[in-house]
Amino acid sequence: MCLAGCLAVKPVVTVGSKNFTEQNLLGEIIAQHVQNRLHGLVARKLNLGGTMLTHSALLNQEIDLYPEYTGTAFTNVLKHSGVTDPGVVFERVRAEYLEGMNLTWLDPLGFNNTFAMAVRGSDARERNLETLSDAAADPKGFVLGAGYEFVERPDGFGALNQTYNLRWTGGTKTMDLGLLYTALQTSKVSMIAGSLTDGPLSVLDIKVLKDDKQAFPPYQACIVARTDKLKSNPQLRAALAELSGKFTTEKMRELNYRVDGKHEPMVQVASDFLRSVGLAQ
Repeated sequence: MCLAGCLAVKPVVTVGSKNFTEQNLLGEIIAQHVQNRLHGLVARKLNLGGTMLTHSALLNQEIDLYPEYTGTAFTNVLKHSGVTDPGVVFERVRAEYLEGMNLTWLDPLGFNNTFAMAVRGSDARERNLETLSDAAADPKGFVLGAGYEFVERPDGFGALNQTYNLRWTGGTKTMDLGLLYTALQTSKVSMIAGSLTDGPLSVLDIKVLKDDKQAFPPYQACIVARTDKLKSNPQLRAALAELSGKFTTEKMRELNYRVDGKHEPMVQVASDFLRSVGLAQ
């Protein structure tokens, strides 16, 4: 006789994510797509925490895969710097993860979530600001609003200051990322360090200044997975590969805004996305 425990179904894969909207949404999209293709239970361990905690969960086989960014892996995990070519960064990350950790990077999803230095649209028009070099040449200067992590990361505030001689007219105001756009709109700060796929950028009159000297490394979004899991399940690798190239920066902004700005259910937003790119069940 089979005991009640026999009814438990083992997941075919466990999908993880870090602890912010875009990561949770990507994790849900991946999970739904894999479940549609493999017709088995997909476990979700979303909203795990920061980069190193989620990376450790992958190494410890607590999860099988999660979405990650090339620049984060390059600088925070592998401790490299000084390279800004997207192709070079991706290939070095892919090679070193495979050789050193037996982890596989699939081809990029299609968008780059690098740091976005942004100002009010009215200021950009009045002060003729298109690039960060333009901002550095502006004598009026800026008050910066940024998240705590940006200030501490060498590929964040450190890289910005080393590359551009921006004039700061006051101390950096650190705050939760969700408050950045309100602080900019209400003139508490005059420049913010956001991300290129932030939802508000799809609806607000805000100008992202071009990083014309490439201070920041590329942050192409990809899926990183345990190599042994992919080898034991070729269908999983094929399903994940279908997501490569399906996103754009503009689309990711829109999806993030639907969750954060419109408060739509993440499960529905993920399902709608898969349908829109021809990957629905």
